[in-house]
Amino acid sequence: MADVTTTRQDVPLQQQAADRRPQPSDLAPVLALLQGAFFAVTGIWPLISPGTFQKVTGPKVDFWLVKTVGILIAVIGSALMLDGGKRRVTSSTRLLAVGSSLGLAAIDVYYAGVRRISPVYLLDAVAELALAGAWIVTGRGQNSERG
Repeated sequence: MADVTTTRQDVPLQQQAADRRPQPSDLAPVLALLQGAFFAVTGIWPLISPGTFQKVTGPKVDFWLVKTVGILIAVIGSALMLDGGKRRVTSSTRLLAVGSSLGLAAIDVYYAGVRRISPVYLLDAVAELALAGAWIVTGRGQNSERG
């Protein structure tokens, strides 16, 4: 008499269900797209609307530096969206995403703490830390690089 709890080549149904469950690493392309969009928007904001940017973040003395950082953040965002859109999230993509988020969060916290920049940057630090944490979660259980 055949075992009714198996189907596909004698693989237990419970294992088949576990095989179909989304893994945290399956969310990496979506996360790359989300962080990429966030970076692209926040990166180009000071370039297209310096007035509103400074109303929210406070006046800037060296606006050329704001533009430089904005362009770099927008480029990082574009790279993340490109990899996410191709569903090709590699260890380099993860390093770029986590490293840039943690770096920006550290700058936000330190300079807001010494009152060099507006406390509103602490909100950005929270977002950056959430992104870095999400990347850590999506990296769990991943043994090899995709793509």
